[in-house]
Amino acid sequence: MLDSHFSAQTSEPRLYDAWEKSGAFKPKQDPDAETFSIVIPPPNVTGSLHIGHALNCTLQDILCRFERMRGKSVLWQPGLDHAGIATQMVVERQLAQSGTNESRRTMGREKFLERVWSWKAESGGTITTQLKRLGASCDWSRERFTMDEGLSAAVRKVFVQLYKEGLIYRDKRLVNWDPHFETAVSDLEVVNEERAGHFWHFKYPLENGETYQFPIAFDENGEPTEYETRDYISIATTRPETMLGDGAVAVHPDDKRYAPIVGKRCLLPLADRLIPIIADEYPDPDFGSGAVKITGAHDFNDYKVARRHNIDMFVLLDTKGRMLDVDYIPQAYRGLDRFEARKKVVADIDARGLLLKVEDKLITQPLGERSDVVIEPMLTDQWYVDAAKLAVNALKAVESGETKFVPESWTATYYQWMRNIEPWCVSRQLWWGHRIPAWYDEDGNIYVEESEAEAQAAARAKHGKDVVLHQDEDVLDTWFSSGLWPFSTLGWPEQTPELERFYPTSTLVTMFDIIFFWVARMMMFGCHFTGKAPFSTVVIHSRVVDEHGKKMSKSKGNIIDPTVLIDTYGADALRFTLAIAAGPGRDIRMSDKRVEGYRNFGTKLWNAARFAQMNECTLWEAFDPAEVTHTLNRWIISELTKTAHGVEAALASHRFDEAAQANYAFVWGVFCDLYLELVKPLLNGEDEAAKAETRKTVAWVLDQILKILHPFMPFVTEELWDKTAEFGPKRAGMLIGQSWPRLEVSLIDEAAAAEVGWVVDLVTGLRSLRSETNVPAGAKVPALLIGASKATAQRLERYQAEIDRLARLEYSVVADVAPAGSVTFVLGEAIVAIPLAGVMDIGAEKARLGKEIARCTKEIETVARKLDNPGFVAKAPADVIEEQRERKASYEAERAKYEASLARLG
Repeated sequence: MLDSHFSAQTSEPRLYDAWEKSGAFKPKQDPDAETFSIVIPPPNVTGSLHIGHALNCTLQDILCRFERMRGKSVLWQPGLDHAGIATQMVVERQLAQSGTNESRRTMGREKFLERVWSWKAESGGTITTQLKRLGASCDWSRERFTMDEGLSAAVRKVFVQLYKEGLIYRDKRLVNWDPHFETAVSDLEVVNEERAGHFWHFKYPLENGETYQFPIAFDENGEPTEYETRDYISIATTRPETMLGDGAVAVHPDDKRYAPIVGKRCLLPLADRLIPIIADEYPDPDFGSGAVKITGAHDFNDYKVARRHNIDMFVLLDTKGRMLDVDYIPQAYRGLDRFEARKKVVADIDARGLLLKVEDKLITQPLGERSDVVIEPMLTDQWYVDAAKLAVNALKAVESGETKFVPESWTATYYQWMRNIEPWCVSRQLWWGHRIPAWYDEDGNIYVEESEAEAQAAARAKHGKDVVLHQDEDVLDTWFSSGLWPFSTLGWPEQTPELERFYPTSTLVTMFDIIFFWVARMMMFGCHFTGKAPFSTVVIHSRVVDEHGKKMSKSKGNIIDPTVLIDTYGADALRFTLAIAAGPGRDIRMSDKRVEGYRNFGTKLWNAARFAQMNECTLWEAFDPAEVTHTLNRWIISELTKTAHGVEAALASHRFDEAAQANYAFVWGVFCDLYLELVKPLLNGEDEAAKAETRKTVAWVLDQILKILHPFMPFVTEELWDKTAEFGPKRAGMLIGQSWPRLEVSLIDEAAAAEVGWVVDLVTGLRSLRSETNVPAGAKVPALLIGASKATAQRLERYQAEIDRLARLEYSVVADVAPAGSVTFVLGEAIVAIPLAGVMDIGAEKARLGKEIARCTKEIETVARKLDNPGFVAKAPADVIEEQRERKASYEAERAKYEASLARLG
């Protein structure tokens, strides 16, 4: 007999080990089998399982288990990303905490990298173990690492080929610079946070004391009515220290206020340089003074303006964010940290009488995701990929339908990004990563080759002799190697059997925030190097937030650790919670309570299997569902068939939430709560033929449930598949290897559905009516069918015992009229009435409902006042406003229920 409950803590590791040892995760060897392949978005080698990983891998695993059961040869390719900056940070932090005074710089590159590899061997891959706990059925025998030799060779080949095709080049451009790590970082590694700051307003005096008339008052048509004479132009900045690198002041060409001085020059205070006043579309005349200082080497917008107008760009900072020791920076500021320089610049501007005002202001501050220091836009020499050219075929692949986004709405996001793509900075000033395969001779000539020997040969060919070369110190952006992931993991550039069979991959499952950074890179590289888009479908899922809809963060203290949830409730409960909430276009709200609720769903299934065992519901011989005769059994087979087809269709179209909901509704609501209750009289009755058929039907339906639920809850279903066979025939292998149910549409029995559906609707209606009118749970009440047809009366007679038991009725009969004090609802041609006189105090219940309606109305009015307040709507964060709207809707729905109950009481 089954144990009283399923022990996730003891059973899940055992079951996973059995799957892995059986080879169930490996692709089928049948060359004729249709293939299905997925590459895992490679988690960082430094990482541990967070709730986003749990969602992402749960959805992938559901697809892989589902497609295996549909007979496909499935490859789920796992692996890890070397995560350049994150890994280097971890090891450098370890060095700093070791007390040995060792650092990356004192160790030198070679010994430091040895230390990183050693750490990777000891501690890397923690997340792999955690993914296994989640149930991820990857083919771990094929696990790859972005810096293993095969993938590194692919990276070198791609870089060299792109360089020789003119698609990789070296250039001086503006990048996000992290002064802590002293490297360029990608946009994805920059977190923009609103922080309290200041807007400093400065005067820049005009050359030779020139003056102009500046309007200071306007009429209702916006025409100037009053002027003042100015000998300066006013600018505002949140970063005063950057003024030392200004190359111009820009105003909008249509801004009449500054028209008299466009083309003239002003004095840059402190640096005492004259800079031009130019006209450009970039400044907003309605923001600040309408005049913008142009610091091309330290602001992304200013950089574009400077390039358009050929304005000088002055680099102010070194790699650590300190003012440079260069001629164009006044001596007083050289060597100062940028924020110390800021204080001194403001003080010195004020001392010259050129500080107009200081405005307190919330400013958006770009912070390094891992360093948490302010990111500095910096003009540096870097390696770039001509992304615009690579994007052409990647765009065509989506435009032609070769690759589709699910939901389709993300296609527009992809188009917008790819059609406006900027050059991609691929160099990083780190030591951990793929070192750029470029060598330099003493004259600065560059030799880009796959090996140093090939570079030496190229240099020898140029110079006619051997020359000394040194390799570029930089490494490649992590996204460069992960952009090759769908084909490099399959052995490319070698033409391997795996590459031939599983590329292009079938489906990519990822979150919306890396469409730009990863999906776009894979599309560009895949199309360019293989001639094919790397996947046919890109499934974009939402993020997981807390139960209040707020983004999770350590600072808010609302992080949900999935490993704790697995320890507490089991992997199945977490997986099902994530799947059923994974509707397109909405955040997934998580809480312990929700996961606990779906653990109860697993318990419900377990108890149903125990009931089946106790009632000897086993399949001792072949069972043909088409030969079933009893209406209840035909009905459950019909409902199962509809559910299996619905789950299959939903999964095939990547609607995980619909598939999970269909499973839940059928297993809990139909099979457990209704069917097993309805057939108890048959299982305990004297009709041996009906009893035997029902036992087989229960066992057969339970088997099909285990199959269609397996992709979502693999552990408990696998355990039940094994344990329920102890009293029946030996199973032909584990559940993970079973075929998806192929149920003929002919099994759908509309007559049985109509008959039992009526019983279900009656019971459901009676239960709802009892609940809504607050009838005590233990009270038995009569039910009367008014105006029932002969057929309905016969149905009631056939199922009277079951209806009375399930709806907790004293009795149920056909009647001519409903007694006074009855509550009713309509079912078909009949009115169903529950007489409440004598069961409850109707007057007291009406009073209670009135109070509840008043309470809800008061809450609705309170929230409505907030939402109708323009000040609140303008200042409150979007998630707070949305939370208030949801509160209002919730109270309105609650009030409607009370009003309906009150109306029923008359």
